[in-house]
Amino acid sequence: MSDDLTPERWAYLAEGNREQARKRVAAKVVIRDRQGRVLLVDPNYKPRWDLPGGMVEANEAPREAARRECREELGGGIIEIGRLLLMDWEPAHGPWDDQLMLVFDGGIVETALAATLHVTDPELDDLAWFTPDEAVAKLRQDVGDRLQRALHALATHDTAYAEREDRTSS
Repeated sequence: MSDDLTPERWAYLAEGNREQARKRVAAKVVIRDRQGRVLLVDPNYKPRWDLPGGMVEANEAPREAARRECREELGGGIIEIGRLLLMDWEPAHGPWDDQLMLVFDGGIVETALAATLHVTDPELDDLAWFTPDEAVAKLRQDVGDRLQRALHALATHDTAYAEREDRTSS
């Protein structure tokens, strides 16, 4: 506790922190190979393929969450998590509160590293490389749109932001 922060002020701030809104945050990764294909994972808890990654834990930086999720899901070598490609806000849907979705650049993996990647998470049934068009077809519509926007951000060295007004598919 700093010298100017009395126990009463500390308690006041801590109470404010407990009462403030919390936001769900997810961190996904776009990983490509030398042929320009994109790596997708097949979660067994939902019907469509997805980008590697997952939920950011409390007090965890989003980039570290992306790194952790890739280690947990893909085994093999370390995926380098690069710059933020996009951030989307998704409104509440079904039982879920709203969330921020961050997508990071997982770089282009060399053939030797790509060969070491394998499913190491019991929540996944498979992983595979797809051309961007094939990948979009495997993904839920909003995730496919997110992938296309992330690939565009890679090509233009830009960072994208969007707010979804509705979420009709889960």
